[in-house]
Amino acid sequence: METVKAFKPDSEFFLEEGCYIVELHNSAEDAGCSVARARVEPGETTELHCLQDIVERYVIVSGSGEVEIGRQAPLRVTAMDTVIIPAAVPQRIRNTGDTDLVFLCICTPRFDPEKYRQVITEG
Repeated sequence: METVKAFKPDSEFFLEEGCYIVELHNSAEDAGCSVARARVEPGETTELHCLQDIVERYVIVSGSGEVEIGRQAPLRVTAMDTVIIPAAVPQRIRNTGDTDLVFLCICTPRFDPEKYRQVITEG
């Protein structure tokens, strides 16, 4: 397994959930954890979703926003804040600033797209 993985910004891709992702580390050789860099453009909000059997943490790198977790009222986040999202709890984040909201997504165990669930709300 590589001990240093170079950041490859050109590998960024758009997810229909409403953000751009660069996978920094997601390997079956290290199934206990994955790390991605997410980017949400100003004024955008990600889709309400949850990760089945996966705890996710956001570490805000730059920008500002509001995160919704479960039934909690939206919480403001800024650079160097850490957000802990329990497994199977609905979540979304909104960029409230004028610049990109950039954060790390740290998942335990590692992110698996088959564990992603869109949450449909009534109304």
